[in-house]
Amino acid sequence: MNQEHVGTQQQILDLAHRWAETERRGDVAALDALLAEDFVAVGPRGFVLDKQQWLERYRTGALKNASFELEDPSVRAYGDAAVVVGAQTQHATYQGHDATGRFRVTQIVVRADDRWVIVGLHLSPVAEPPTG
Repeated sequence: MNQEHVGTQQQILDLAHRWAETERRGDVAALDALLAEDFVAVGPRGFVLDKQQWLERYRTGALKNASFELEDPSVRAYGDAAVVVGAQTQHATYQGHDATGRFRVTQIVVRADDRWVIVGLHLSPVAEPPTG
């Protein structure tokens, strides 16, 4: 693995961890800077949110995180695009209802203007693989 590839991998991992920290804090301004303008997220129940809808959850106070952790992220880089897969654990409430869970998270990131930004996010509940 060459030095440039190692540097790219680290930049992407740093972005993934900054994302988790901004989500934990509910920091709308910092999160806004990490997400591309055309960002799209697929939530753990299949709903789709654009960037403004994603940020609005924090702006309104509807989503509150007591903890938010990104675990074991792995990066696959393809030039100016990459995919990050990890696990996310959160203790949270949404509109006063428990939103605690453990999810598989997939981030799609691209290099734009010499920095990496998140263009897509997909969450799904962690479950045991089917048997048989």
